[in-house]
Amino acid sequence: MILVLISDSVGTGSKVLLLHGWGLNSEVWQPLVERLQDRFQFVLLDLPGFGHNQQLVPDSYDLDSLTTLIAEQLKEPMIVMGWSLGGLVAQQLALQFPKLVRALICVTSTPKFLATEQWPGIKADVLRAFATQLRSDPQKTIERFLAIQALGSERAKADIQNLKMLLANRPTPSKLALAKGLAILEQADLCEQIGSIRCPTLRIYGRNDSLVPKSTLEQVELLQPSASSMLFPGASHAPFISHADEFADAVSEYLGKCLIA
Repeated sequence: MILVLISDSVGTGSKVLLLHGWGLNSEVWQPLVERLQDRFQFVLLDLPGFGHNQQLVPDSYDLDSLTTLIAEQLKEPMIVMGWSLGGLVAQQLALQFPKLVRALICVTSTPKFLATEQWPGIKADVLRAFATQLRSDPQKTIERFLAIQALGSERAKADIQNLKMLLANRPTPSKLALAKGLAILEQADLCEQIGSIRCPTLRIYGRNDSLVPKSTLEQVELLQPSASSMLFPGASHAPFISHADEFADAVSEYLGKCLIA
């Protein structure tokens, strides 16, 4: 039985599928949608177990099965933009279902979130601490994660408040989906595969991001040299919130060139 996920569609023009990050929902994209809905048709899809799909949690919840489930919702090729965890799904979508992805935009995402001696990222003990806290207090865990996402931003307090406000507009996420999502962040590793992505790719980073350090940029460029990279000075993990105008302009300009080419 195929799960049918709830999605919203806003705007006119080329279709852009938006995939949010861990602990949140598609409401986080509202600043972008408000600015570009006259140029693009945005498909806002909550990941299984999050937002409007809070009760739709598949039996198998790993990166491959999650990506397949998302692919089953798509009726035509789209531009795919994924933030953080959503960026992992977006990359896997481009690898596993290339005919469905016209172009790929990864926002403060990476082929591998877990830090190792050779790879910058989130330390294992941080992810495990989140997993431990999640079992006793999911809400506090999400709030702590929001704080880390804004850490280093020029507008950190405002970013956190905006994210909290947007998050509150949809149902709270499933505890199981939260736990499985953390496991994906800890286990997923697409480093050896991303060089095979053939669609136009833009990777956006925040200079002050503590979850996806700016040093990731150079490493990813070596793995996927065909991709374009963009670094937002003064931004942390959510540049579409902290630098909404600049972010929208950058995405619009890139997609304009990409769709003409």
